[in-house]
Amino acid sequence: MFRFSAHDERDLINFLGDMVRIPSLSAQEGAMAARLAEEMHRVGFQDVYTDHMGNVVGRIGPGPGPVLLFNGHMDVVNVGNPEAWQRAPFGAEVENGVMYGRGTVDMKGALAAMVYAAKALIEADSPLAGTVYVVGVVQEEPSEGMAMRMLVEEGGLRPDFVVLGEPTNLDVSRGQRGRIEMQVTLSGRSCHSSTPEQGENALYAAARLIFGIELLAPRLLNDPVLGLGTIAVTDVQTVSCSRNAIPDLCRLAIDRRLTLGETETRSLNEIRQIINREEIKAEVAVGESEAVSYTGHRFSYREYYPAWLMEEDHPLVRSAMRASERAIGRRPRLTTWGFSTDGVYTMGQASIPTIGFGPGEERFAHTSQEQIRLADVLKAAKVYAQLAVEVLGTR
Repeated sequence: MFRFSAHDERDLINFLGDMVRIPSLSAQEGAMAARLAEEMHRVGFQDVYTDHMGNVVGRIGPGPGPVLLFNGHMDVVNVGNPEAWQRAPFGAEVENGVMYGRGTVDMKGALAAMVYAAKALIEADSPLAGTVYVVGVVQEEPSEGMAMRMLVEEGGLRPDFVVLGEPTNLDVSRGQRGRIEMQVTLSGRSCHSSTPEQGENALYAAARLIFGIELLAPRLLNDPVLGLGTIAVTDVQTVSCSRNAIPDLCRLAIDRRLTLGETETRSLNEIRQIINREEIKAEVAVGESEAVSYTGHRFSYREYYPAWLMEEDHPLVRSAMRASERAIGRRPRLTTWGFSTDGVYTMGQASIPTIGFGPGEERFAHTSQEQIRLADVLKAAKVYAQLAVEVLGTR
């Protein structure tokens, strides 16, 4: 069982506060990355580096043997309406053992716990029989999985196991639904709106497609663990030469949440079937985006993120259960996330065994009440350290 001194507990909480006070919005994580790397050096990581995309990577362990990677993202979403906040969004205020502020639960609390779990492992009497990486990734909020993809496929760091620190309230998450953003472009023929019969209204075609999507929704797959697939039209834009002209172009954005068994091909074909049935002139495709990291690295990504689910009896899941029981005397529940994580790449595409374990409650993420119990951050650090021993063993 790992114990932390009062000094270590104080340093961990101060480190978390430092990170929360840095407004590390996506593509603006430079100061946050520097602070994370500084703390990794200070507590004794053997190797710390920042890759070309801006991910911060810290390593401990002898090198040979299996590799366990703890994943946390450094970026946070924006504050939104400042008047909705009762406390300073980046104030890291503490009251009754709870720290408040953007990034506390999503997910700097877990990052702080991971760094100090590594410190405990460095100072332990028995060295690990494998390697631990703690990684702070960039731009997870707009493009989950992309930074991990680059770390694995371009950086050559392929772990045997991954632990995501997204909030689970100290339970073990074994998966999530996926998602795909589809873009539909509908074509018509413009004319003056005083003689609409002479044109083809692309917005009317979009209305028929939207109605077909509404009828499709109840027929989507339902997984007994991950739940229903869902579909929603989230944006409509028309193009015409003026407001008294029939629009000849309309674009729809569709948010499709994928349960197990639902794929990119299946999702696209569902929309194409409606297009064909309604005899609409339209094309549907997966959304594509481009971005630039804070280091200046340009990258593109497709808005497809597959669902994934670990088996209940997988060795990594069992190891996490044992680690929690031995470290903090608590048997965690097995759960799944409602949101999307870097697991869409590590498990969903790369088939690297992945679980989630993190302090804090999912319901506070992306809200003006974002907060985390500091006692849970300390508990998470103990579980992370014990989990490394359970997975890798000691020499």
